Amino acid sequence: MDQTDIEKQVVDQYKQDENMMILVFAQWCINQDLDPHNLYKRAHPDQPMNEELEKTLELTVPKKEAGDIEDETVLGVLSMFGNSDLAMAVTEEIEKRDRQKR
Repeated sequence: MDQTDIEKQVVDQYKQDENMMILVFAQWCINQDLDPHNLYKRAHPDQPMNEELEKTLELTVPKKEAGDIEDETVLGVLSMFGNSDLAMAVTEEIEKRDRQKR
């Protein structure tokens, strides 16, 4: 493998991992009865809608068909990709949900 092939493989792996992060986020939102678009827009008000989020939403399943995604899991993957604004919006929703349960 030459340097160009290695760089391409690294970029491809990063994109694949990033898509997995988006899928975890989107499915967590659906499982929590939240709109992933609204939460994304709240975290990134100055950005256009994320095209990858649009594509990834097609891969999500209805809440009753999905497995549980722990809050820590979604926060962990967002953190891993440095998406602190979105992690903050998710944290706010977790806190709101937990307050409503009391």
